[in-house]
Amino acid sequence: MNSAPAIGKRAKIRSKFNHYKNLISLLWRNQKGTFVNLSQLIEMIPESGRDIRLNLDSILKSPEISGLTGSQRAGIALACAYAVQNSKITNSIKEEYSALLTAEIMQAAEGAAALMAMNNVYYRFLHLAEDPELRKLPARLRMNLIGKPGIPKVDFELMCLAISALTGCGSCIQSHIQEIKNAGLGIEGIQNSARIAAVINAADRALSFG
Repeated sequence: MNSAPAIGKRAKIRSKFNHYKNLISLLWRNQKGTFVNLSQLIEMIPESGRDIRLNLDSILKSPEISGLTGSQRAGIALACAYAVQNSKITNSIKEEYSALLTAEIMQAAEGAAALMAMNNVYYRFLHLAEDPELRKLPARLRMNLIGKPGIPKVDFELMCLAISALTGCGSCIQSHIQEIKNAGLGIEGIQNSARIAAVINAADRALSFG
């Protein structure tokens, strides 16, 4: 009698058991206030979010990502973590990219998350309203940070683009893409900023299942 199917089934059960054992351990440590790094955070995502685990690993933990510098990827990821308001993701990203995240980048990421929380609402409102009279009115909302973000402007635009992708503000997305292209960044960098936003948003959702 061929025992291969039974052996394969036992191995699959053992793998699932080990995953959930690790998950329980990580959750307990997190309850106790122990810091969770990015690798541990990925393990905390349940089996239903296996694709998200794989995507996080390939997009955030790979040595490099096309079209973006290491500091750009780190800043985008941190800005998105602030935008989804998940402290576990935020802290794990800070730990993962501690060598790249300067005080200026971290402050800019906070600023991008705060500023886009305002702009994405207002400009999405204008876009959906489709009212020419509304569009003629000045916004009368301060947004000086866009002009002086304290880091290279294109890096800040990438953060803002990623957050705008998260919130679904079409006019903001178009505006930030144009600014990024004007700065000479290629299309892969633009795409990957959205990919970072997508996986962080998905991780936030998947972690809520636990």
